[in-house]
Amino acid sequence: MPSPYRAIFAAPGTKGFSAAGFVGRMPLSMMGIGIVTMVSQLTGRYGLAGALSATLAMSAAVIGPQIARLVDRHGQRRVLRPATLVALAAVAGLLVCVQQRMPDWTLFVFAAGAGCVPSVGSMIRARWAEIYRGTPQRLHTAYSWESIVDEVCFIFGPIISIGLSTSWFPEAGPLLAAVFLLVGVYWLTAQRATEPVPHPREQHTRGSALRSPGLRVLVVTFTATGAIFGAIDVVTVAFAEEQGHKAAASLVLAVYALGSCVSGAVFGLLRLGGKPSVRWLLGVCAMAVSMIPLQLAGSLPFLAVALFVAGLAIAPTMVTTMALVEQHVPRTALTEGMTWTSTGLAVGVALGSSAAGWSVDVFGAATGYAVPAVAGALAAAVAFLGYRRLSVPAAAGGRGEDDRNRCAEDERVA
Repeated sequence: MPSPYRAIFAAPGTKGFSAAGFVGRMPLSMMGIGIVTMVSQLTGRYGLAGALSATLAMSAAVIGPQIARLVDRHGQRRVLRPATLVALAAVAGLLVCVQQRMPDWTLFVFAAGAGCVPSVGSMIRARWAEIYRGTPQRLHTAYSWESIVDEVCFIFGPIISIGLSTSWFPEAGPLLAAVFLLVGVYWLTAQRATEPVPHPREQHTRGSALRSPGLRVLVVTFTATGAIFGAIDVVTVAFAEEQGHKAAASLVLAVYALGSCVSGAVFGLLRLGGKPSVRWLLGVCAMAVSMIPLQLAGSLPFLAVALFVAGLAIAPTMVTTMALVEQHVPRTALTEGMTWTSTGLAVGVALGSSAAGWSVDVFGAATGYAVPAVAGALAAAVAFLGYRRLSVPAAAGGRGEDDRNRCAEDERVA
């Protein structure tokens, strides 16, 4: 492991919570695509499969920030464990309803309930922020490491989920994702020493983290970015089936994640100057441009190469986004702020997967890649329009007031 990555694990407990976070995040890459594969296997209806995946993502988008706000106030252990149990019960209900061929509306009810799945990635990044607050280079490396972990999940998660659902039984992918969630969350919340100190309600004087103009720009942009991811998942499964190799969709999606993993590993080793907002804008634009070659896909090998190149822009953009959230959101609402970016992605995934499912059913798989292209263009447009809000110095964002409040509290104690 290169020395900058080795250095961040010198702090006690970091290896443990990062490992737990890896296990707990596997469902992020397995559940949605597992539902798409399961439903398409059993019904042949990509529209229904995409709509269910969209329902799961939309539910997580609504519930996720509320869970994160409770975590900021009461701590990770007290909130994540009961939320996880609710999500697991809903996933179990969904699998039973699918297996028993129950009416479609029952599937949507349980898919919505599964939205209680906590944003484990936000919980892990909040722990890194607590440990390395005030040391930007270490925090940059830590965020880059977690981006690598995210992409490793997306390399292996779809392979496992799609592979099990196509070669064993249709419900196998979502079922294993639920097991990963249970193990990961309970392992993480058992590690109390690195858990961020909760901030009681009386310390939350600013209300929702979304009051930050910079955070709103990030969330809206990530909504369009999420539509890219959601659409690519659905269309790639359909495209692979059209080519006669449906199981190969997992490998193609793994190559997409591999591109992001490689760029994230390199990005974490760099000592970058200049404004993070400029790097973020360039990253979003690169993601948009990378959608253009997908329109020419005529075979799975060409598609894999195009997706690998497209993946190179993902991790650096995500890492920079976390740095901007840390600048523009108060410390007392950091977990909520990070979860709002995940919420934007989840809403986008919902919209993208639903639109892509409809497009595949009506126009065919190859035409479906127009959906992520449109989403990329929208993301770039929003990024340009909101760039000035992200260029505001950090002292005018979240941390400045948070630091003043902390100093005032220290003066009262003295």
